Amino acid sequence: MALIRCCFEPVELPEFFDTFVQKCTDPTCCCGCCSALRPRYKRLVDNIFPVNPEDGLVKSNMEKLTFYSLSSPDKLDRIGEYLYQKASKDINRKRYKFVEIAMEAMDLLLQACHAQTTLNLFVESFLRMVQKLLEDTNPNLQIMATNSFVKFANINEDTPSYHRRYDFFISKFSAMCHGNHDNVELRDSIRLAGIKGLQGVIRKTVSDDLVENIWDKVHMEKIVPSLLFNMQFCVNVLFVKKNLIASGDLTPVEDATHVTPPVLAEEVLRELVGRASFGHIRSVLKPLLTHLDRHELWVPNTFAIHTFRIVMISIQPQYSYTVVETLMQHLDNNFKSSPKTRTSLAVVLSKIIAIAAGESVGPSALDIINNLLTHLRTSVSTTTEITNEESQYQEALINALGEFANHHPDYQKIEIMLFIMNTVPDLSKKSKGDQMLQNILLKSLLKVGTQYSTVSFEKAFPASFLQPLLKMARAPHDPTRVIVMQIFQALLDRHQNEKVLSYVTIKPYPALSQEPPSRSDIIFTHKYGANIMQALIDSMALSDRIESLASSYNTAALLIVEMACGETVQEFLLFILGIQQVALTADLELEVVHKCNLHCIAIALMSLISRVTGVNNLLEYAQKIIDARKEEAPYFLPPLLDPKKTGTTKMNLGLPHLTIDKIALAESLQNAGMDSNRLQTGTPYALNQTDNPAHRHSWVDTVSNPQLPQRNSSADLTAYNADGDSVTSSPGVSKKILAPEYNFEAMKRALAEPSEAMKREQRDKQLQIVRTFREGNFEDLVRRTEPKHDLIQNRLNDLFNSLAVERQITQSDIKTQQLQAEKPIYETNFPELFYY
Repeated sequence: MALIRCCFEPVELPEFFDTFVQKCTDPTCCCGCCSALRPRYKRLVDNIFPVNPEDGLVKSNMEKLTFYSLSSPDKLDRIGEYLYQKASKDINRKRYKFVEIAMEAMDLLLQACHAQTTLNLFVESFLRMVQKLLEDTNPNLQIMATNSFVKFANINEDTPSYHRRYDFFISKFSAMCHGNHDNVELRDSIRLAGIKGLQGVIRKTVSDDLVENIWDKVHMEKIVPSLLFNMQFCVNVLFVKKNLIASGDLTPVEDATHVTPPVLAEEVLRELVGRASFGHIRSVLKPLLTHLDRHELWVPNTFAIHTFRIVMISIQPQYSYTVVETLMQHLDNNFKSSPKTRTSLAVVLSKIIAIAAGESVGPSALDIINNLLTHLRTSVSTTTEITNEESQYQEALINALGEFANHHPDYQKIEIMLFIMNTVPDLSKKSKGDQMLQNILLKSLLKVGTQYSTVSFEKAFPASFLQPLLKMARAPHDPTRVIVMQIFQALLDRHQNEKVLSYVTIKPYPALSQEPPSRSDIIFTHKYGANIMQALIDSMALSDRIESLASSYNTAALLIVEMACGETVQEFLLFILGIQQVALTADLELEVVHKCNLHCIAIALMSLISRVTGVNNLLEYAQKIIDARKEEAPYFLPPLLDPKKTGTTKMNLGLPHLTIDKIALAESLQNAGMDSNRLQTGTPYALNQTDNPAHRHSWVDTVSNPQLPQRNSSADLTAYNADGDSVTSSPGVSKKILAPEYNFEAMKRALAEPSEAMKREQRDKQLQIVRTFREGNFEDLVRRTEPKHDLIQNRLNDLFNSLAVERQITQSDIKTQQLQAEKPIYETNFPELFYY
């Protein structure tokens, strides 16, 4: 009766057919006629399964099913549901071969019918089938399901799906990425499948705003750690080394047959970061930083550097600043961590900050600099004693600052240096913490200065930057002054002479490179050179340590090599005489060795300037002093003497004939055909002179203040000498040098120059002017200037009177012409043209 019921009772018909037709394969069976009652799509689905599962999918019947699906797209969802039911039963019965055939059939249908509008309903059955396979414990089914999902992810759907969710797939694929099977090959296969699945989810969801937001925190906390886990373990060492050496050229291995989980995970991480927008990039970075913290991957920081380089290269360029900002915030949150961890964080920051520098302009650049300086200040303020680890952390921050500034244009480097200089504590703060902070910030400034390429000194040393720098050059602490001198050396050295001039000697420097200074450099020397040289003298007098004196000498030597010429040589000679004057002054109470070292520096600089300017007379005079010192006082010659290792019993400082003579220097310049008025009338630089880079000394200041370098003037109290030399009266400008050859032009210039008698008369007149201003009465000065005002007033009165007379004559002429023009009409003479 059951057989009869199956033919006539419609209620039990579907269930019966589902079981009977699969079991009853005998064509002579009495129920064979029942197969005609099954729907066609079911018959076509049943026909793709072979009798022996080892034979695989029946290709011919699969083609029929595909054609039917394309012809009747409304049956596609039923076909998918039926395949899912058959595969579910086979999974429960452990018939995995039939499951593989069903999955293959669904893949082929998905590829053939992806353009159909009813594909969404079929996809639901497809995803249920994939989920069913992933839930099984069989690794082969999981890998097969993952490959099917990847194929589905590569299909671009025309119609959006509003209800599709991928929570299960993200969780399952992430779990597969952490697979820990005993079989190494199977474990790698499962991990590869999990990474591919995550890649498929990313591609399927990140480009469609209507589906589930994959950038949510709950999803990123599963995806990013899974990728980092595979990058962390089983890392291809050669691949990592290649990327670290290649300075950012992180191209993954392209051999698909030998793809490893680290390589694929890195590729997926690049794709994920590259697809992130500005609002989503932090969603990737936060779980990345959390993973590095939890697994303590900061020390050593090789993996952290490798990972962040991948992020910086893959991210869209306009968002690279966000990575730096997030890493700095993470550094803020770890301020209580160990110094090694903070150092590793700072090193990672220094490795990637250069990539973000190209996209940081204006306030964003200064914001990064301010954050780095804040970390430096925090490091100094929170530690009572600087340990080796803390010092490494500070050095890492300074290197990060230097790397960031190195990728900016020069004008922004100047702004950065000025910004740092304004944050340095003032010299009035003498606590130990402030001194440490001064040194740290000046080291940061030095790091930026070494990256700056000086072209013009006027741009490299603006007044707002030079003035505080000169104040720091007079700091009472030797390390601070040495750092300031190194900053000067970095900005002054345009021809890489810093290492050549690092030692004090009277011998010529063989590898010295130089070129004549430009006009702007000469103007800068006249304007600010006196202030710089004054600061150098003060710095040399503050300490007798060899390191401090050698650093000051290096700066002075670079200043001479870069700026010395015929127009500035007198200023540098006065500077050298000022150094010697400090050594000769008894009121300063300097040590004997300190004074000897100052004499060494003075003669070394004199020998250097004579060779740089090419004045042989100066060189001969310097050599004469050197020879005399070799015989009588060799301690007045380089090298510098160590105060701790040198005895002072046999040192005689009272040898005036071995010192540099100002008059002899002036005669050497005159014999060389150069002007020496500035050297003769000026006084050498002295200690503790106030300077102001924004102010240029005038001749009035020179007369009123005898301590300042005096300049000559050709002005007279009673009358103005129009024939006076304007070049001589101009401050800081010397006369042109006479040509050494005797040609017509040279003789003509020589005749035009004043004679020695005229020069002597002019000098006497200048001394008289100075004496009059200093000793004369005020009434006398007023009386001398009164005739000038009367003369000017008389001239103005004559001019106004002449204008008034001319105006009267003009008005009378106009009235005469008007009277002549008013004639009677009958007296008008007509032209001959109108005569009849």
